[in-house]
Amino acid sequence: MRLWLIRHGETEANVAGLYSGHSPTPLTAKGIAQARTLHGLLRAVPFDHVLCSELERARHTAQQVLENRDVTVHTTALLNEMFFGDWEMRHHRDLTREDPESYAAWCTDWQNAIPTNGEGFQAFSLRVEQFIATLTDLRQHQNVLVVSHQGVLSLLIARLLNMSASSLWHFRVDQGCWSAIDIHDDFATLRVLNSRATWQMDET
Repeated sequence: MRLWLIRHGETEANVAGLYSGHSPTPLTAKGIAQARTLHGLLRAVPFDHVLCSELERARHTAQQVLENRDVTVHTTALLNEMFFGDWEMRHHRDLTREDPESYAAWCTDWQNAIPTNGEGFQAFSLRVEQFIATLTDLRQHQNVLVVSHQGVLSLLIARLLNMSASSLWHFRVDQGCWSAIDIHDDFATLRVLNSRATWQMDET
């Protein structure tokens, strides 16, 4: 089985540099164009299953990528971005004034400190592990599209490669690109990371 990984297109919160875990933030014109470009790059991929974050920016991206395809998009909360609680839609400059102690603690120990009223990295990691566990039920599919977020996809790649959760920083997943990871019986292979090439039918 191959997982085709796509991060949602650029959003208004991305441009403003805001923490936007679960908060609604629309795609910019550039973000929509990125998704439309991916529609063309992946036109020849025979997706037989699609999994998507529940969040609108991911669903809008999936809609653009899959335009004119007869394939059902299955949304799941397991693919949602990390929830930043009171820090949602706030800039780091705001947080250094508004919640200095908690924000400093999180910057120092992001794996264990928790955003105020938000989701900690340990809970977030567990959620991604739960998503990985569901992949065993999808082995009958050959090409599974996953549309999600930077944090989720980076952590997903790291864990599928049997790396520690903290290794997610080694895998930056860019917008407007596609990545692919092959799932074997007892290991995974990262085949492509952040490609802007058109996939051809004869490629493996």
